[in-house]
Amino acid sequence: MDDLDQLLGRVDRLLDRLEKFLPSVQPDPDWQAATAFRWRKQGNMAFIQPVTHPHRITLDALCGIDEQKQRIDQNTRQFVRGLSANNVLLTGARGTGKSSLIKALLNKYAGEGLRLIEVEKHHLVDLHDIVEKIYQRPERFILFCDDLSFETDEPGYKALKVVLDGSIATVSDNVLVYATSNRRHMVPEFMRDNLDTRHIGEEVHPSEAIEEKISLSERFGLWLSFYPFDQDQYLEIVRYWLADFGISEMTALVRTEALQWTLERGSRSGRVAWQFARDLAGRQMSVL
Repeated sequence: MDDLDQLLGRVDRLLDRLEKFLPSVQPDPDWQAATAFRWRKQGNMAFIQPVTHPHRITLDALCGIDEQKQRIDQNTRQFVRGLSANNVLLTGARGTGKSSLIKALLNKYAGEGLRLIEVEKHHLVDLHDIVEKIYQRPERFILFCDDLSFETDEPGYKALKVVLDGSIATVSDNVLVYATSNRRHMVPEFMRDNLDTRHIGEEVHPSEAIEEKISLSERFGLWLSFYPFDQDQYLEIVRYWLADFGISEMTALVRTEALQWTLERGSRSGRVAWQFARDLAGRQMSVL
């Protein structure tokens, strides 16, 4: 009997140790208590975490990208209403509103059941698990992948390709992927990739390496390109943010400071304009 008790005690201790290596089962989040979520991993535990204070930016706050706004807004409206819609890739100049545009769409359509789940690049291998958790939900989900770029053969690259198009399972109709990147193909392209390009008659046949590198971006049905702003567009964005910070007039001095600010940073963008307006508003308040 004593031997049995000792054996059972050893089994209990062994099970206690094994439990540390088993993934914990987390309850589903309250989808009505929040609109934005993140996929989080802590050790062996993976779960969808509500974002307590999501960004409240609106579409009206995004200036100089009217065509891009119209096209992605139309796509999102179709998706929210249960109509066919495309995964979207937003590429181009930094600071031009790519990520903010997706956040603004969430704020516009959250009341109609839209939810956003942010997935970091190193968690893209879990995309299939995320889709499995939400595919029977009545809400409409955007999986938001921000600032993507990949090195060759990264596992997240292949996982994203499968979720977009290529799995044996049917893609869930309540999920779309919206991704941003500073480059359209998201994978470095090298001169050596062109060495295997073949010329047959007047036709050019790219190498398999090039075909593989463009295959991910081609899985997005809608491409939106963003370009650096010219000076007039930049100043218009500055005016908007100055008004948002309570500065109603752009004087000649303020205009000169705004242009000097962008020259120092080597970029005209919505982000730079917002940073200037924030700085100016703070400086003016400090002397009151």
